[in-house]
Amino acid sequence: MLASIADVRLLPGRTIIEHLMPVSVKRVYEKPARSDGSRVLVDRLWPRGLSKTAAALDAWLKNLAPSDELRQWFHARPEAWQGFRKKYLRELSRPETAEDLRELYRLANLRKRLTLVFASTNTERNNAVVLKELLDGMRKPPTGTGPAGAGALRQRKVRAMPGRR
Repeated sequence: MLASIADVRLLPGRTIIEHLMPVSVKRVYEKPARSDGSRVLVDRLWPRGLSKTAAALDAWLKNLAPSDELRQWFHARPEAWQGFRKKYLRELSRPETAEDLRELYRLANLRKRLTLVFASTNTERNNAVVLKELLDGMRKPPTGTGPAGAGALRQRKVRAMPGRR
């Protein structure tokens, strides 16, 4: 299993980020198109009033959705987009998101196109946009994943041991 996007090497000296195919974002309520490629739902809850057939999904990665607390916080402060992005990327570094994050990177590398689908009415500022930026290499992968993150976590645990400072 991959720990992070940096752990994959496809060609000597080149990482997966250099090989990723185009990633797009789309509301799940929009009609699926052939050009969507793999369609991945990145919301925690199933979209209201939509059947599984109509959604035409290849995967549903629930753990990549922002926490309920963060979603509600951002809903109350739509002007706080930068704060949301920062907090959301921090949430993506949690261990419970690692498996879904690995799956997202895998799907991004499999197809010619990947479409991240979401239910939000805000098409420009939502978690799918942040994930797209992450896959496009515009954002750093979340800290806490991969070998470097695991080492840092071990360091924190050692320091936290009783009798250690």
